[in-house]
Amino acid sequence: MARPAAARAKVLDAYISLLCEEGERAATLEATATRAGVSKGGLLYHFASKEALADAVIKMSEDFVRIDLNDMRGAAEGSVSYFIRTSAEVNTELDRLLTALQRLAYSGVEAATEQLASINERWFEVLMEEVGDKSIAHLVMLVGEGLYAYSGTPGTWYERHFEGNLSQLLELVPQLKKLKTNNE
Repeated sequence: MARPAAARAKVLDAYISLLCEEGERAATLEATATRAGVSKGGLLYHFASKEALADAVIKMSEDFVRIDLNDMRGAAEGSVSYFIRTSAEVNTELDRLLTALQRLAYSGVEAATEQLASINERWFEVLMEEVGDKSIAHLVMLVGEGLYAYSGTPGTWYERHFEGNLSQLLELVPQLKKLKTNNE
């Protein structure tokens, strides 16, 4: 009798949750099985090792990143505004997967490090399509990374001084695009 695909999804979700909440060392096969509510044998039926679980996280992240890149390219507001605005969104499935990838990368999983680099390169490429200037695209990437870091931490300096208000920041985007023409 085949085991249901729902069990596989529960195991992967449990592993991602453990990575995000407690880190890679705590995300053992035993802890993952317990969190998922399956036996260790049930976990091993779907994922033969922690490496297989990590590979599944990387594959899942790729699916979500492709959607994000398509949304970024098609955003009516433009890719720069989209990138800045969505960098302040936390507790999304993409955010969760990026956190899991970071935890895996910090623990030495080379494929996770490569995936994070690939994601950043592709975001950068989409920003370059709009702004056409490496320095401006670099600046946008750093703004996005800073927003992402601050948005996930309650009571931060950013939140206290700017109340997490992105509208003022997004109003500056047209000025960034003007910088390109001034640099030419």
